Amino acid sequence: MPGTNDGAPLLHFDREEYEERRRRLLEAMASAELDAVLLFNQASLYWLTGYDTFGFCFFQSLAVTADGGTALLTRSADQRQARRTSIIEDVRIWRDRADAEPTAELAALVRDFGLEGKSVGVEWDTHGLTAANGRKLQAALGEMVDLKDASRLVDRLRLVKSQAELAHVRKAGDLCDRALEAAVAQAGAGVDEGLILARMHDAVFEAGGDYPANPFIVGSGPDALLCRYRSGRRRLDAQDQLTLEWAGVWRQYHAAAMRTLVIGTPSPRHLALHDAARDALLACEDTLRPGRSMGEVFETHAHTLDTHGLGAHRLNACGYSLGAVYAPSWMDWPMFYEGNPVVLEPGMVLFLHMIIADSDSGTAMTLGRTSIVGETAPESLSRLPLDLIRR
Repeated sequence: MPGTNDGAPLLHFDREEYEERRRRLLEAMASAELDAVLLFNQASLYWLTGYDTFGFCFFQSLAVTADGGTALLTRSADQRQARRTSIIEDVRIWRDRADAEPTAELAALVRDFGLEGKSVGVEWDTHGLTAANGRKLQAALGEMVDLKDASRLVDRLRLVKSQAELAHVRKAGDLCDRALEAAVAQAGAGVDEGLILARMHDAVFEAGGDYPANPFIVGSGPDALLCRYRSGRRRLDAQDQLTLEWAGVWRQYHAAAMRTLVIGTPSPRHLALHDAARDALLACEDTLRPGRSMGEVFETHAHTLDTHGLGAHRLNACGYSLGAVYAPSWMDWPMFYEGNPVVLEPGMVLFLHMIIADSDSGTAMTLGRTSIVGETAPESLSRLPLDLIRR
């Protein structure tokens, strides 16, 4: 009941976990010779402090100094959000008004921390800092401190998950499977796409899961070849194809998957493309080994599909990292593409998707799931088989 708790923060990890994350960040800052960082990526704020909000669509920043000092600058609407969901103690408010200049107030915070003339990192490459606000930030701080690009500083720390994080990831994987099972149970000739989408979300929410960082993809008929959500619905024909991309989400941690279902009798092309997609997925998963690179995994994807004669119908990327992320996308850094040098390590959570869009014949086929990189072999987060789903 309201008023019966002690007002303690609602945290999804124990304090020791957050202390270890802060220690790792301060160590990374020291290595980068940074006296402070200004964090704008909501995923960074959540990872470091537990702060859980979609208020990053407005200006906000978390300042962290080399000695561990921390302060959040945000709007009044998020003051209680920060108190309730994070370990942040110093919460400062910039006031909404006609002449509001939050970057100037951030500059004042930087002065309070005694950072004038010091090296300060900024997360420039994030949806949490618009180009307009970035220009204002440069103007407000550019003469006061030495601004450095620290866009990947926390991203690299978040890339390898702790055991506590992996527990959340595995829960997300279970929700991902439940969503597919709900979709399969609902799908069939004459069924509205919206009903399938609703049942998938029901499965996640009823089990205590969260909103995904981007919409689930649902497309049938010619739209089964699309890789993005679009508005508008249709009913499935007696002979049809249905592409789904979705994620189970637990405490903001995502486990994604992708499948193309066949309604009615699969065409020979569907069967051939599914065989190719399964071969490519299994080959890529076998490459998810410590010491291999993201680029090597992509080359496995490309080689396998090209061997099947599908070079013209595959994409130029085949997946990406996953974690606790926010809108507008659950895609996390980095991505599987040609030449990506990022080396795989145990504890990384990676989504592989084999997407084949044969526009010549109008045939779609996708197959994807999320895995954890292990000490030797990868751990799939799905218990479901990779067989072609027919309804």
